[in-house]
Amino acid sequence: MATVELTKDNFAEVVSTNGTVLVDFWASWCGPCRTFGPIFEAASDAHPDLVFGKIDTEAQQELAGSFGIQSIPTLMILRDQVIVFSQPGALPGDALEDLIAQAVNLDMEEVHREIASGPPPA
Repeated sequence: MATVELTKDNFAEVVSTNGTVLVDFWASWCGPCRTFGPIFEAASDAHPDLVFGKIDTEAQQELAGSFGIQSIPTLMILRDQVIVFSQPGALPGDALEDLIAQAVNLDMEEVHREIASGPPPA
């Protein structure tokens, strides 16, 4: 599956209608983004059951700002509308595949229980 361009107009719909969404925050001027782009695209081809979206931080500054994106590329993974991973930096293909496997295998009932119970006491 090809990657999907995510914008402030379609982001909520894409995330709410798909179980797992991987998001690449990028910009055309960013060297590491250009390196990571083909790796992200190859992963999207290898996992047609998942949604791979790209957010151009230059064109979608409001959307990028709403997630506090300060470095690009930043990879974010959402499962059931919950951010389960977010980290800046380009990843090699094997590391991306490992992250995808971890995200897909998460026990989301446990994640939702943890969210419902709130943060641990300090």
